[in-house]
Amino acid sequence: MAGTAVVPGALRDVAAAVFDTDGVITDSARVHAAAWKAAFDRFLDPLGQAPFDARDDYLRYVDGKSRLDGAAAFLNARGLGPSAAEVRHVAADKEQRFKELLRTDGVEAYPGTVRLVRALRSAGIPLAAASASRHAREVLTNAGVRDLFDVLVDGTEAARLHLPGKPDPALFLEAAHRLGVPARRTAVVEDALAGVEAGRRGGFALVVGVDRARTPDTRSALLKRGADLVVDDLAELLGEDR
Repeated sequence: MAGTAVVPGALRDVAAAVFDTDGVITDSARVHAAAWKAAFDRFLDPLGQAPFDARDDYLRYVDGKSRLDGAAAFLNARGLGPSAAEVRHVAADKEQRFKELLRTDGVEAYPGTVRLVRALRSAGIPLAAASASRHAREVLTNAGVRDLFDVLVDGTEAARLHLPGKPDPALFLEAAHRLGVPARRTAVVEDALAGVEAGRRGGFALVVGVDRARTPDTRSALLKRGADLVVDDLAELLGEDR
């Protein structure tokens, strides 16, 4: 049953919302980016290649994708034509580094996101978290926000169901299905270019882009991939500065 709280204006016409995890709910995107940089640079250095850019390369090639898809996309973009074994090696190296950084640094939920999620829950809007990462449940639990979401579809579930990775919308469509709301009445909230494109391809009612980099180029890229609106922080949807 819908609650009595007021739904933020931008989301007033939707009946459910699906939130990406890394970079939208939690600051774990920075941990993923650091792990990718260490793994890629270890592979690139002996080849005389320029290092991986933890902002631009991360956003363009790996953000929002599975480890294997992300590793392959970046190495192919460098013209390296990696073998399947090399892709697996880099992806496995990234995985180990991510787990270590997660253990030592931890993650936090973005306060603006938490406030928006609580407002939507108070209004009776069903919510899902969706991520290509197999660590999404652990990340959300450690950040203390897992219980704010009715549904979680993570990388483990995606693999079990053989869901293709973003920009295919399958992950988000599965989350909406589990909420019992069709895509045409569901919002997607994403910071990754591939994720925004997935939301647009899936026919979702609203695609909200989150620009944590806060640059004209990243904002423009999110809009070009299909975001209906872009915010620096989700608190803006509540009429707050942050």
